[in-house]
Amino acid sequence: MSRSTFVLIHGGGGSAWDWHLVEVELRDRGHDVVAVDLPSEDPTAGLEEYADTVVAAIGDRTDLVVVGHSFGGFTAPLVCDLVQADVLVLVAAMIPAPGERPQEWWANTGHRMPDPGAGPIATFLHDVPPALANEMIARERDTADAPMEEPWPLHAWPDVPTRFVLPRDDRCFSADWMRGVVLERLGIVPDEIDGGHCVMLSRPRELADLLEGYAAGEGGRAEGAAARA
Repeated sequence: MSRSTFVLIHGGGGSAWDWHLVEVELRDRGHDVVAVDLPSEDPTAGLEEYADTVVAAIGDRTDLVVVGHSFGGFTAPLVCDLVQADVLVLVAAMIPAPGERPQEWWANTGHRMPDPGAGPIATFLHDVPPALANEMIARERDTADAPMEEPWPLHAWPDVPTRFVLPRDDRCFSADWMRGVVLERLGIVPDEIDGGHCVMLSRPRELADLLEGYAAGEGGRAEGAAARA
């Protein structure tokens, strides 16, 4: 298999550390990895600054597979509009529509928030080994308001093959609901995997298998439909 560069973008409150187990898996298979810390705590940084940060980290690398987790779904397509990517992968991710503000996404998609009393372990990390779950919570970063309030700047989905990884046991984005969002907004059927919202920590090898398969063009590269309108 040829060598790819996997660009890994974390979700809200996260960091590049979130991807460290998947990074090890991919590097052990001979691939390059760029895991980026977004400027989440910077009150002046919006979505375009997030994308610029990722593009700067990519540098002159090629053969790119751009991967966004959760809120990273708002950044990953912007990156693909700025660089030549082979495939865009969304993992348990928010799928933006043109002009949509992230803070509007929840109501626009009909998302029902989980019980706020459940806590982060029960909602996001229930299947993650306890030591890793606690470390992720300890590493949580603030997210400034700027990226939540500005409209998503693209007029259409980027012209790049797009895949969606749907964790069947996600308690934040329930599988039944997310299947409909993926079909409506991307016009594709997601690829499903066991695990919860932070599947990169609970099942890193299985997720790396999927990512490597996408890089090789396996499973059929489905391009977005509905979100391109």
